[in-house]
Amino acid sequence: MTSTTTPFDPRALLADSRLGVLATIKADGRPQLSPVQPWYDREADTLYVSMTEGRAKTANLRRDPRATLEVTRPDGRAWATVEGTARLVGPGTDPHGPEVEALVDYYRRAAGEHPDWDEYRSVMVSDRRVLMVMPVAHAYGADIG
Repeated sequence: MTSTTTPFDPRALLADSRLGVLATIKADGRPQLSPVQPWYDREADTLYVSMTEGRAKTANLRRDPRATLEVTRPDGRAWATVEGTARLVGPGTDPHGPEVEALVDYYRRAAGEHPDWDEYRSVMVSDRRVLMVMPVAHAYGADIG
């Protein structure tokens, strides 16, 4: 009798996770770790994170777009890491401009409809929100039970 096990799929854990740690590279080469709320589009194999202009992770990605994100299962017994090269969209100055539209699309796909899109668009501009778009170049992880 042979035992069959399903291989661990780090992308499945990533798709189910709404909290992770994003690693970017500081100017001195050390990692900058930031808690984030990622959204992963399995079909496009792309990771999205909304962030604010002027924060360390945003500045780091503007200087060096390489990034790594790790997520863990709530019990800590499985983890997934994805790596890639990020592209930043924004910040936008027009609530109906393409930068804010990218954030609207991200929100819709990650969370559904917002109760007040005009307010959301206004906040995205005033908070100087930026969307990180990172195609996944490499994914790995483990399920230890």
